Amino acid sequence: MAQFIQQVINGLNVGSIYALIALGYTMVYGIVKLINFAHGDILMIGAYFGFFALATFNVPFGLALVVSMILCALVGMTIDRLAYKPLRNAPRISALITALGMSMLLQNLFRLLFGAQPRRMPAVIALKRIEIAPGIAISNLAIITILLSVGLMLLLEFIVKKTKTGKAMRAVSEDKSAAKLMGVNVDKTISITFAIGSALGAVGGLLYAINYYQVEPYMGMMPGLKAFVAAVLGGIGVIPGAMLGGFVIGLIETLTKGYVSTTWADAFVFGILIIVLIFKPAGILGKNTREKV
Repeated sequence: MAQFIQQVINGLNVGSIYALIALGYTMVYGIVKLINFAHGDILMIGAYFGFFALATFNVPFGLALVVSMILCALVGMTIDRLAYKPLRNAPRISALITALGMSMLLQNLFRLLFGAQPRRMPAVIALKRIEIAPGIAISNLAIITILLSVGLMLLLEFIVKKTKTGKAMRAVSEDKSAAKLMGVNVDKTISITFAIGSALGAVGGLLYAINYYQVEPYMGMMPGLKAFVAAVLGGIGVIPGAMLGGFVIGLIETLTKGYVSTTWADAFVFGILIIVLIFKPAGILGKNTREKV
């Protein structure tokens, strides 16, 4: 039982990172109906920004996190303006292909700029293990990761439900044309959505790099795919669903590694995606909606 509880704690730690990335996916999809496959690479960019802030300029962790969020928000807005805005009225497949192309562009650009060799992230948080019970412990880094992810989800939920910007986001998500007629600046709202989603991706990237101690140009590929699975599992477009999906995927991955095999962990995660799409395409918290044709 102690081993199982320990694996659950480890799963929540990993799942909270996936949840942060999944929030970015679900934000963009909820507003633009676009699967932004370049979002996993925003994680990588955020990790690089955080790495240089910590290793080169020796800034405190909190400041490095804020700088990484701001810079990634600007990157996200730039990607939207250059790559996605011209395709607002194009078929969805065009935007999807563009997202895949943007992902490859960012990966290879950072490989060209910084090389393919992984860089070691400095240990900015002194790792301490807190023993909860015999055989069960949680690190201070895991506590910070989980609390930060839950706190940001609650903040995002507040922004979407209680602020003027959030009201504009919900209006654009419901009907872009009607929102425009009511005076909502649709392009500005979408740009803000990309900024918020990218800032969350930066937090996920920095936490991922600190937990695994390295930064490299392709580090966002697999976490980005797993976060996408988490968003679909929880109900893409639903903020609490993305959080729930992230924790579930983290638990599945960790329990599979602990009790089955490390080589089967990814297969189980993507197998879950197939099962969800077959039996509940809308996800755990998603609702089936009718679409007029």
